[in-house]
Amino acid sequence: MNHISVLYAPALEHLAIRPDGVYVDATFGAGGHSSGILEQLGSTGRLIALDADPDAVPRAAQIHDPRFTFVSENFRRLDSVLDDLAIGKIDGVLFDLGVSSMQFDVADRGFSLQQKAPLDMRMNPYTGRSAFDVLEQASERELADIFYLFGEERAARRIAHAIVARRENGTLPNTTTEFAGFIAGVLHRPGKRERIHPATRVFQALRIAVNEELDALREGIAQAIGRLASAGRVVAISFHSLEDRIVKQTFRGDERLSVITRKPLIPDDAEMMANPRARSAKLRAAERKAS
Repeated sequence: MNHISVLYAPALEHLAIRPDGVYVDATFGAGGHSSGILEQLGSTGRLIALDADPDAVPRAAQIHDPRFTFVSENFRRLDSVLDDLAIGKIDGVLFDLGVSSMQFDVADRGFSLQQKAPLDMRMNPYTGRSAFDVLEQASERELADIFYLFGEERAARRIAHAIVARRENGTLPNTTTEFAGFIAGVLHRPGKRERIHPATRVFQALRIAVNEELDALREGIAQAIGRLASAGRVVAISFHSLEDRIVKQTFRGDERLSVITRKPLIPDDAEMMANPRARSAKLRAAERKAS
């Protein structure tokens, strides 16, 4: 399945791209949004793209444009990246959060509960703890907190208890499909049909914990806002309520910003039909006030 940039046109529209501006694509992915930004930049404009996933490197290498710079780094290090490039203020930054279609579709990354793979889930598979490491090392209380806080899973304690019991007798599942089936068994409700797979929230929670996604988002957005020039824009596309809540509260709580989107923009019916993974997307935008 080819990656489709979600809310492509609204994202570029709300960046209000100036031909001579300096912009950051904080989540390069397949480069769809970056290509759109470059199309609207003039000869003196500049685009900096970041991505922590090593698989993004060869895709970025296909863009041969002197206005474009790619840095293989997490956006929580945005300040350091810009300092290294001797860039002060920027005119806009785009965050397209969550996991891309490409990451879901590559089975051995371990993001999908429908394809058998090691329980990994790291955005950068060469650093940090894998999802299986977390399941092996975290205490029962820590696991319950992860599932409840990051997955909003009501049965968090029951799931954590079952995981620790399996861990203690040496039968903890170590692949995505086996672990998903195990969670489904723990949460089985006779006679009830599930709208989504019972393990969906647990997988989301593990992925967020493994990649420290919410802390990275708070840090990255704070750094982006601090770098915005007057009338500079920050645009964020989120895919679940935890991300959206952070974006909304940050935009509304920062006196340096004017919120552009009083309500989040969502994909229209045509986009959701063309790309079902877009159905939960929400876009919010804010502008830096004149100092």
